Amino acid sequence: MASAHTAVTGPPSSAEPSALRKVVAASLIGTTIEWYDYFLYGSAAALVFGHVFFPKSDPLTGTLLSFLTYAIGFAARPLGALVFGHFGDRIGRKKLLVVSLLMMGCATALIGCVPGYNSIGILAPILLTTLRVIQGFALGGEWGGAVLLVSEHGDAKRRGFWASWPQNGAPAGNLLAVGILSLMTTFQSDAAFVAWGWRIPFLLSAALVGIGLWIRLTVDESPIFKEALAKSEQRKAAQKAEQPPLLAVLRHHWRDVLVAMGARMAENISYYVITTFVLAYCVGHLKLREQTALNAVLIGSAIQFCLIPVFGALSDRVGRKPVYLAGAVGVGAWAWAFFALLNTRSFPSLVLAVTVGLVFHSAMYAPQAAFFSELFATRMRYSGASIGAQFASVAAGAPAPLIATALLSSYGNTTPISVYVTLAAVLTVIALLAAKETRGRDLADISATDDGAALPSTGETVATSA
Repeated sequence: MASAHTAVTGPPSSAEPSALRKVVAASLIGTTIEWYDYFLYGSAAALVFGHVFFPKSDPLTGTLLSFLTYAIGFAARPLGALVFGHFGDRIGRKKLLVVSLLMMGCATALIGCVPGYNSIGILAPILLTTLRVIQGFALGGEWGGAVLLVSEHGDAKRRGFWASWPQNGAPAGNLLAVGILSLMTTFQSDAAFVAWGWRIPFLLSAALVGIGLWIRLTVDESPIFKEALAKSEQRKAAQKAEQPPLLAVLRHHWRDVLVAMGARMAENISYYVITTFVLAYCVGHLKLREQTALNAVLIGSAIQFCLIPVFGALSDRVGRKPVYLAGAVGVGAWAWAFFALLNTRSFPSLVLAVTVGLVFHSAMYAPQAAFFSELFATRMRYSGASIGAQFASVAAGAPAPLIATALLSSYGNTTPISVYVTLAAVLTVIALLAAKETRGRDLADISATDDGAALPSTGETVATSA
């Protein structure tokens, strides 16, 4: 593998500021809608699905079964990453993002139509799980395409800032999902919310998808990808074979995939403990009202939305690794204060616990889009970034609420859960220490050569002009 310390004179094909802002807005709105759909399921699983789809189980077992259907959706995300990554690297990011948005929106709206167990028996949780799998498949393809579309339109100097905006779709989507659920619980009795009120936020997804689709269809494909595609067509005309993106990633970027997977462990596990398991813990274990727990997550998500671009911009100044490392170490330490604050049953303490946890999460999540984009060559970037992110989610975010609930059930206290989050933080720190800094890398400069032999290895930074 040849050295990648190649000097370049600047970003060869960055977009005009107005065009870049349009792409950022389209990516943010699209990811917000997709994460709204996805997080809505997690919140509903914590609060209501046990009653609706598993009514014959005791409350804790019902919650465990609900989180099991929630986790199954994560199992489909790597498959979505493989399929969407392959075609996204072959035909473009934009087309695949439209498909993922349609799939997610339709599945979410249909969840709002599934009858409960008391109406159709075992078929109810089967239908629910099937639609959750479709959600997972769609999200597995969404994340990589959205962040790459922004990363490849901009230049290296402010990539951390601009690429952090699609990341803001996560807190924005959670804010929207939790906000609507909180609104429903405010104006409905608990019985009405369980009977039919929870369905309204799912049905609203159909309208949101229409808005997101209209916006996404107005943006252009990334200039870097167009350039790489043109070169690929030239190679085909010269009858030079090109490896499928997946095989090329595994051959040239397997270390980068492992770095991405390790970096995701603390970020993914902590997030779902802080925003999803916390609902089940506060309502089921601490016996607080749904609205109290939802409002704490709502406030924390609003603050996180403001902080992610700040941490993204900070990663442009000091590097991806220092910001990410600070978040990983912070969340590992905060796991011990988190439950102590929750156990006070005080609303200000709940808000503090969730908000500080999400501050540390933001420090990891904000630079992640730019960091992962900078690890892979253009014609395998969608596959590489998606595989690294989504395969990790199966081991990290998927079982996190389930594991946390099982640990609470087995030990009767939260100490094992804090240990669990801390161990995840240790894994992330190890992965980051094994990587090199990627800030300043020119994305066009790490395109593959004809045979892929000149791809840079993990973290070899490309020098760019000021």
